[in-house]
Amino acid sequence: MNIITVLQVISGVVATILILLQQRSSGAGGLFGGGDGGGGGFYQRRRGIEKTIFMATIAFVGAFVALSILNLVVS
Repeated sequence: MNIITVLQVISGVVATILILLQQRSSGAGGLFGGGDGGGGGFYQRRRGIEKTIFMATIAFVGAFVALSILNLVVS
């Protein structure tokens, strides 16, 4: 395995973990679109650690996409 593939796997695993850490709704009903009383819920601003996790998720997904394209071009 080359270094690009290793970095791609690491960024994919970290992005998956960060996505799973994000909590957007309470209860199991939120997993299927329910739980907010209908109507789409309310807007909530991200602050503190939630904002950090959100920005890190974007960075790692971007890195994963870039590494995937680079791996495709190099191979």
